[in-house]
Amino acid sequence: MVDQTPAPARQGRALIGLVAASALAYPLLLCAVQLLVVQLFQPDPGRLALWGAVAVACSLGMVAAVRWGAGRRIRSPWLLVGLVPPVLFELWVCWPLLTR
Repeated sequence: MVDQTPAPARQGRALIGLVAASALAYPLLLCAVQLLVVQLFQPDPGRLALWGAVAVACSLGMVAAVRWGAGRRIRSPWLLVGLVPPVLFELWVCWPLLTR
């Protein structure tokens, strides 16, 4: 399938996707720091679930922005399968906190 979009429009879309994805880098970093604090220094299951959900949303948004900029389909089952290992690791780390 040949893309009929003119080259300047494709480049503009790619740059907008890159800017949108890079805009989510700092919120994702903030989520990582907050998750570290919640897990190690101030154990709180509610805040842990909140920051974990925000981190997943930022990750999905970043990937979706990059895929939109590239002109590809956003919904992908492999994107969701890729979230399984980090979720399992976080569950393993937080299991003692959740079972108290």
